[in-house]
Amino acid sequence: NEQFKIYKPLEYEFDVCETLLLWEQYRNVTTILTREYLDARPDGWMDYAAKRIAQLGAANCSNRSLCEEHLELILPPKPPFWPRQFRTCAVVGNSEDLLKTEFGKEIDAHDIVIRDNEAPVTTKYAKHVGMKRSFRLMAHGVVRNLLEVAKGSDDEVLIIKSVIHRDFNAKIKLPNPVYLFQGVVFRRGAKGTGIKSLELALSMCDSVDMYGFTVDPGYTEWTRYFSAPCKGHNPLQGRAYYQLLECLGTMRLYSPMREARKQDWSVIPTRATVNAAYYAAMGLKRKPGKDLGAFKNCKVWGSSSRNGRLSGSKDMSETRKNSNYAKWEKTSVNSLRSEAQHHYRAMEGVTMYKIDGNKLEDLVCIRPQQEQQRSHGKRKKS
Repeated sequence: NEQFKIYKPLEYEFDVCETLLLWEQYRNVTTILTREYLDARPDGWMDYAAKRIAQLGAANCSNRSLCEEHLELILPPKPPFWPRQFRTCAVVGNSEDLLKTEFGKEIDAHDIVIRDNEAPVTTKYAKHVGMKRSFRLMAHGVVRNLLEVAKGSDDEVLIIKSVIHRDFNAKIKLPNPVYLFQGVVFRRGAKGTGIKSLELALSMCDSVDMYGFTVDPGYTEWTRYFSAPCKGHNPLQGRAYYQLLECLGTMRLYSPMREARKQDWSVIPTRATVNAAYYAAMGLKRKPGKDLGAFKNCKVWGSSSRNGRLSGSKDMSETRKNSNYAKWEKTSVNSLRSEAQHHYRAMEGVTMYKIDGNKLEDLVCIRPQQEQQRSHGKRKKS
């Protein structure tokens, strides 16, 4: 690796069962930070919330009011997006190799398109990367230029995967929905905005296709498609991890070399095969006598009203009052596609979140208050 003056190994070992279970778990969780998550987590406001606000000590969240003030505009009461809400998702990276193909129309044909950081969406690149803008996942440096990034689309959902500054509320001068990513830290595998975009996609979509994250052998010019050419790094571990995820049926990768040879997708496992592998892996990993129910990995339980106020403080600007939050936060279960409704009923309305540390067994699970009251009533009656 010429950029960092280090040598990288050519072989990587991954726990296939653990990887499969981890990524299938993302199909049942939410990846957006919410009020109900912070309320349920024991250290939610005192520690976790404070860490998401740069230069703010945990002591300043002791009465919770200060943290609520800083997070008010971007903290929904409950998840604005649902598992299985969309059928197909495209995750579009920034690699220069996108200019070697014309995936534009194919990308735009997906139900939603997730883009990374400041990647431009203009007619100049339309035939290569498409024009559709649904979601954008952004790192800390890009957030400082929020207005420029969002220019041209009032509906694109902006999701921040880093900390925010204490004056962030004053900087929000646009109608786009803005949320915080409720991310985790990987012990192994690829890191960065691309892998977080995949987490986001799997939490909402049945199938995910990835563009601009090439795994073609010999590719070393990791330049962005919209910037001047330069030498980049060769992330071998990330490449290996993406290939593993593809072999496990998590997503499909598109690249110039594959396009040239007419990639045969029949070798990618079907949903039925992945489901069978999931239960086999679960059986291998479980401890004797361990429950295999839907909520087996819930370590922290909480309850929450599904009728909380939408994002935004009482005194927010007229721009925020008339923003596009309602499009997502007022969506009812009955208006979702049948697959999402079925999932909601199967999970009894419970929402799940990962706890930091990326352990399969560590989930925060939130049950709707009305469901909890109903179950209490049944116990008393019996």
